[in-house]
Amino acid sequence: MFPSLLNARDLGGYPTLDGTVTRSRSLVRADDLAQLSPAGLEALADFGIETVLDLRWPEEIAAAPSPVPRQLPRVRYVSVSLLADTPADWGALGGHCAKEAWKCTVLDRLQPRLKQALAAIAAAGPGPLIFHCVAGKDRTGVIAALILALADVVPAAIAADYAASSANLRDAYLDRYRGGDPAAIIEAVRCPEDAVHNMLDYLDRVGGTRGYLARIGLDADEIARLRDRLR
Repeated sequence: MFPSLLNARDLGGYPTLDGTVTRSRSLVRADDLAQLSPAGLEALADFGIETVLDLRWPEEIAAAPSPVPRQLPRVRYVSVSLLADTPADWGALGGHCAKEAWKCTVLDRLQPRLKQALAAIAAAGPGPLIFHCVAGKDRTGVIAALILALADVVPAAIAADYAASSANLRDAYLDRYRGGDPAAIIEAVRCPEDAVHNMLDYLDRVGGTRGYLARIGLDADEIARLRDRLR
């Protein structure tokens, strides 16, 4: 989709519970835009991306700055550190849990950060928006899953979207980290569908996706704008 990215995809075309499909060219999820080649940046501009939401930790951004503010100054760049301020802070909040429970931990313990990230998407202009972290699987995945659930995408399709990251990253990461433990690398990129089904169960228990988003502080207009990104 964008040269040099491994894990980018449009969230359009997914089946919904009422028999329609989600809108294309509105929301795109991806891995680290710092990887973009010149051709990749050109493809990003040609796609019409108007807003970039960077979900990485500040230290990750410092180590690999986004090329967007410098190379594409007309694109709005927003940074929200989704998982607390540092990896250590996230670990102290219980971030080193089983992958199947990871999304539920984020929903339970990082509600102000989720509100901030989702509010940034709701406040963006109507043109295409891309959101990303480093690998584009977990931080990016929880935002994608929440918006897909809000758009009434069928649960199996939400789970499949998350799981797709495993196949997208596996071979490239095995090559990138050649010399490392292959089993550890494969485990690092594993994105189990159960993580999404557990997340959807969590949302059901707290009043559904709309109820959860209202509970974390998004207002009705913001929730409607998030849903409208894909409907």
